[in-house]
Amino acid sequence: MTRFIFTLLNGLTLAGLYFLVASGLTLIFGLMRVINLAHGAFYLLAGYISWNVVDKTDNWFLGVLLGALSLGIFGTLVYLILLRKFQYEELRVALITLGVSLILAQGMLAVFGGEYYQTSIPENLSQSIPIPGIEISYPLFRILVLFLAIIVAIGLWLFITRTRYGAIIRAGVDDTAMVSALGINVQAVFIWIFFLGSVLIGFAGSIGATTNSFGMGTDGDYLLFSLQVVIIGGLGSIGGVAIGSFLVGVIGQFAVGYYPTLSGVITFAMLVLILAFRPQGILGKIR
Repeated sequence: MTRFIFTLLNGLTLAGLYFLVASGLTLIFGLMRVINLAHGAFYLLAGYISWNVVDKTDNWFLGVLLGALSLGIFGTLVYLILLRKFQYEELRVALITLGVSLILAQGMLAVFGGEYYQTSIPENLSQSIPIPGIEISYPLFRILVLFLAIIVAIGLWLFITRTRYGAIIRAGVDDTAMVSALGINVQAVFIWIFFLGSVLIGFAGSIGATTNSFGMGTDGDYLLFSLQVVIIGGLGSIGGVAIGSFLVGVIGQFAVGYYPTLSGVITFAMLVLILAFRPQGILGKIR
């Protein structure tokens, strides 16, 4: 029973991290249809920035803030300089972002080497808390990650579905010409979407650098996890991303805990089944 509960907690907190990582991708890929294959490299770059800031200032919160804002600015520049002109050419955008990913990966390898790093947890968040009913304790910081994911999920859902700006975003994606005819600067809206998505990636990278070690290869892993989550949940659906994160995180952890040799197969089998029987994703819409 203890093993089951501990595995479940690991799965839930990992699902929270996956949601934070995939939330930026669902805005950029799910809403704007920009296939950002540099998503994992953005995550890793944020981790390095956050780690460096914390290492030099001993201020974890400043590291998270600068990691998120730095990626917001960097991601927006990538969109403005490289992607905006070709936004509706999916293959070209995919190749450009793949090139950006490779350049970033080689640059980070040259600067930081092949070692793995992990940002120190703030002292006031480093303790463990007892789980009622069983004789185990669980790290407070991992539980905080889950709560942060829930807060971000609620905030994004309210923003996309309950605000005028969210309505403009959804309309601008579905019918750019009509929204432009109404006098709305759709391109400015897209810039803000890319900025927000990049900030979320930076925030996730900064948090993830504290939760797990990171280094070369981490970018590919989190790109793959994010694509799994977004495809399973459905493009552009915040609720779908939450469900996809839960499935990938919890099922993946139980697979690792109980069937380690089949863990990779189980999560990919789930993805294949979703694509076979509901290709738009669990909460996705057919377009």
